[in-house]
Amino acid sequence: MAKKPETNSRIAENKKAAFNYFFEERHEAGIVLQGWEVKALRSGKAQISEAYVVIKDGELFLIGCQIQPLKTASTHISTDATRLRKLLMKKDEIRRLIGKVEQKGYTLVPTNLHWKNGLVKCDVALAKGKAEHDKRDVIKDREGKREVERAMKSRNR
Repeated sequence: MAKKPETNSRIAENKKAAFNYFFEERHEAGIVLQGWEVKALRSGKAQISEAYVVIKDGELFLIGCQIQPLKTASTHISTDATRLRKLLMKKDEIRRLIGKVEQKGYTLVPTNLHWKNGLVKCDVALAKGKAEHDKRDVIKDREGKREVERAMKSRNR
């Protein structure tokens, strides 16, 4: 029998989203997956850096999430690494998110995939896009912290 993954362990993270957006709220959603996708996720073959969430007919769908199939799975069944995946949330949460997304500038962005009690969950953030000068400020702060760390490291030697 396959070994169960530890609770709350990360599968994939969207670091690019934190750079491009301000996160207003975070929500956890389940994902409808096929069997081969779960096996591939246990192997860590997922990427969500280009993924985004859309709303169709009052339901949430994850687009652009790439789950690369294992070699054994691709011989038996037809696999699509970038297929549309449905996200599972309560109706009242979805309705509230729809109202927020219809406001100017808000979007839904997946921030990470993780295991929770043996199930795959996706953290979805209600986000607002950053302006170019905000991104430059983030880069400037990051470089400043690196320089301070280098100075402290050389001073401690």
